[in-house]
Amino acid sequence: MSEAEEVLTATAEWDLPPERHRHFKDVLMQQIDQDRNQDLNHDQDPSVRPSVRRRFTRPAVLVPLASAALAGALLVTLSVDGRGPATGATPSARAAGASVTLNRIATAAMASDAIRVRDDQFVYVRTLLRVNKGDFSGPIRMGALHTEERWMAQDPDPLHITGWIRESGKDAIMPDEMIPIENTDAVPAGPDHPTYRWLASLPTDPDALLQRLSQAARPVEGESRDQAVFSLIGNLISGTVMPPANAAAFYRAAARLPGVREIPDAVDAAGRHGIAITLDDTGFATRDEWIFDKETLTLLGTRFYITDPDRGITTETLAGTTAVMKTAVVDAKGEAPARAASR
Repeated sequence: MSEAEEVLTATAEWDLPPERHRHFKDVLMQQIDQDRNQDLNHDQDPSVRPSVRRRFTRPAVLVPLASAALAGALLVTLSVDGRGPATGATPSARAAGASVTLNRIATAAMASDAIRVRDDQFVYVRTLLRVNKGDFSGPIRMGALHTEERWMAQDPDPLHITGWIRESGKDAIMPDEMIPIENTDAVPAGPDHPTYRWLASLPTDPDALLQRLSQAARPVEGESRDQAVFSLIGNLISGTVMPPANAAAFYRAAARLPGVREIPDAVDAAGRHGIAITLDDTGFATRDEWIFDKETLTLLGTRFYITDPDRGITTETLAGTTAVMKTAVVDAKGEAPARAASR
């Protein structure tokens, strides 16, 4: 496997890149093709280095279920900790609880202080994370906890480089190096280049916002549009700064998604306990969790689970976890926030 493919295997997230950032299978195939071309170029010019796309919130391990039987099996194997089926409240009660909790989170977000962001600045996010280091056909092998810093450009113009990533610690990608989040085509402000200005332009009515997000979401094969919207919201709330009214609208929009439910206790990558919100998608063997502080209702981090009967994973297995340690606005890439406004 080339270095670029190893980088992609370890990063394809997040996030994010956020993105889902996004739609892992298509992005994965495109990135591998691109990196192979870059490897050929590297043979001719050693100065050429592979680019790294934005990490998605969850690793790129996609397991669409092959049959209705497996889809039904997923419903009875969902767990809160990866060790067994979920128990307790009925699905309808858990859904009602999630709606109430998301609306409480929205109220807290609306009351938070606004952070102004200029077009020439960067949104800085520092997270702790553990991701799957195993290959796509083998068992899950969680890597070590390490740090990721991200600088997301707020320039509203279409950009080839929408941000920068630097990781440190064991199992970090290219430790302590600034890695560009580079795209073949210039990316305009939007879901894959979420600037403060673009986020502020979105509807604050949750139904109108949900309609916009549904149009923007790009489900992969086997994934419902609701799940794709849920993942898109998760990327945006965990990796950006936005006006309080828009943040509240995102949470209220999430409360309207069918299948969303609450988990009373969940633990982020830093070991902090909180209340989690998740969405059950019976056609796709993956599940994201957003974890919030039980008192302040601020976002703590995320967890990502998979169920893959073809690999013998018949109950949920943790395949990625993050903890958001600091979010701030800085004036330049590579700048660590000191007195910058942060949460």
